[in-house]
Amino acid sequence: MDTSCCAVQCSCAHPHLYHIEFLCAKLDGLPLVSQHLRTLDLRGVSLQGSFLDFSRCPALEDLKMRHCQIDVDKMSSLSLKRLSIIFCRSGLDHRVSVSAPCLVSFTLDSFAGRTPLLESMPTLETAYVELGRACSDFCHYYINRGFCGANVAPCVNCLGYSDESSNTVLLGAICNAKHLELISPLGMMIFARDLKSCPIFNKLSTLLLNAYWCVGPEFHALTCILEHTPVLEKLTLQLVSEEQVHKVEMKGSYSSTERPTGISEHLKLVSVKYNVVDDRILQLLKFMCTFNIRFSFE
Repeated sequence: MDTSCCAVQCSCAHPHLYHIEFLCAKLDGLPLVSQHLRTLDLRGVSLQGSFLDFSRCPALEDLKMRHCQIDVDKMSSLSLKRLSIIFCRSGLDHRVSVSAPCLVSFTLDSFAGRTPLLESMPTLETAYVELGRACSDFCHYYINRGFCGANVAPCVNCLGYSDESSNTVLLGAICNAKHLELISPLGMMIFARDLKSCPIFNKLSTLLLNAYWCVGPEFHALTCILEHTPVLEKLTLQLVSEEQVHKVEMKGSYSSTERPTGISEHLKLVSVKYNVVDDRILQLLKFMCTFNIRFSFE
């Protein structure tokens, strides 16, 4: 393989290879072959061809990718349990497909290019998905007219999925998670489009959402996700960026004299984190009160 500018670190036990790490490498695109490889770290690596086809690595359980160029059609593994894709990018004009049906933990953070298309992950327990500003799946009309809708000729990014094999890009695959964090800047269309075919999150007990989901006065995204999380126990609404530290936190719960309406009756705690009380916060609190949730300051 072409490994220009490459440093490889291996950790071995007995005669078998358990861990391999590629740094700043350009690989030739051929798939890895190992009966014993368990952990693979890729940092600053250019990936092409069939390198992410792990059908010949039956013991692989942990894959970490950071600052990688991912120009492959598909990433696949039947054994993988933990997958993190952080600050990676793709230059393809179609989505990278991710097939890892045995995942229990998944992280997608600040992917540049078209958002990867996730296939079913029935054993998933935890997922963190942050669509950063380098994501190319944004709505061109969002600032002035909201997301493209029935009365608006859709922009190129909001057109129907001509290259996807399912109705959703992300949510349909991660709907079995028990713990979930969904973060996006305003104007990204993936979650908005996925919500039109929103699955039921039958196992989800804890959910963290950022300000993207809390756009009033209708709060369509927040309403939709709450209506599809029937066993939710804890909801955190983080209305400050990750770079900021929230100054105020309010915690809410159902009124002792009123039953919940339209959302999980198991919901025990709603936490709202923010810096200043403005119209956005007041609208949100008023909206949550429609579900018989009352707040107090911490």
